[in-house]
Amino acid sequence: MVTAAAGLLLIAERAEARKYHAPLDIFNLGAPKPRATVRAARIPLPKPRPEEAPKASDEGAAQADGKPSPDKPGADKPAESAPPPEKQASACRLALTEEIAIAPSIPDIRGPGACGGEDLVRLEAIVLPDKRKVTVKPAAILRCTMASALADWVRKDMAPLATSLGSAVSELDNFDSFECRGRNRVAGAMLSEHGKANAIDIRAVKLANGQSIGLTDRTTSREVRERVLHSVCTRFSTVLGPGSDWYHEDHIHLDLVQRRNDYRICQWNVWDPLPQVAPLLPAERPDEAPPREVAAKPEAKEGADNGGAETPPAPADKPAAHGNKARSHQPATKKRR
Repeated sequence: MVTAAAGLLLIAERAEARKYHAPLDIFNLGAPKPRATVRAARIPLPKPRPEEAPKASDEGAAQADGKPSPDKPGADKPAESAPPPEKQASACRLALTEEIAIAPSIPDIRGPGACGGEDLVRLEAIVLPDKRKVTVKPAAILRCTMASALADWVRKDMAPLATSLGSAVSELDNFDSFECRGRNRVAGAMLSEHGKANAIDIRAVKLANGQSIGLTDRTTSREVRERVLHSVCTRFSTVLGPGSDWYHEDHIHLDLVQRRNDYRICQWNVWDPLPQVAPLLPAERPDEAPPREVAAKPEAKEGADNGGAETPPAPADKPAAHGNKARSHQPATKKRR
């Protein structure tokens, strides 16, 4: 009881002491300092919802179902990824119009190794200045610069050549264009310009009158083939034909490879026509030809040399020794050999 009364007295003394400021309050048992008045900050209210806005309940329900709101324009279309930026056309592509060639662009090719290229076209036909079309069979896959050079060659060199022959160019025989391979199709060889879509092989140029200018055909006029040789060696950096190697005896290879100091290669021997082969058997002897002289027999010749010592045979018109009737003399007919 004494302890409880002492405790109550201590509590009462402390409560009475809080009414006055203690000169020194080490244990923070004195009266607390009055707090500053807290003022409420003014928060701006949101703007009123416009009348044309969809209702919150409808929008929430649509989003909860995973469907777009029908009130929004284009809500019925699924979200699409942004299309890739369009590739800007090159200067060659802008210059190679349909008035020069029918050559639609194709996507870039990324093949194994360094095969393929950029700015590619499919050359289907070349348009002459008089609007005639020279078909490329089959269509050639080339770089735009190579297709443009080929079109200029046909339009400015081959068209006048065909006119001098009394016709017009109608078709270009494409032996090979783009192909991912090594040079001359040798395994392990350096990548060919065909693998870069920078080369074409041509066998012939066909004319509208049915005539064909075979570039390696010896029966074609030598003058015509030499004109073609000078034209291609002027326009292309590489020209390979007969005489260059065994791989280009039946066609002409053209490309636009870039070399140091603009070095060019032109290896094409224009061969002369082959000589005419003599027939194996002699011609048949005509019937109106005179008979050939027959050489005398060796026995008769020896008798003539001995002075006629041997008696000549009995004439055929004398009677035989056994009494046979005489046979009439008939001249012998000569046989033709």
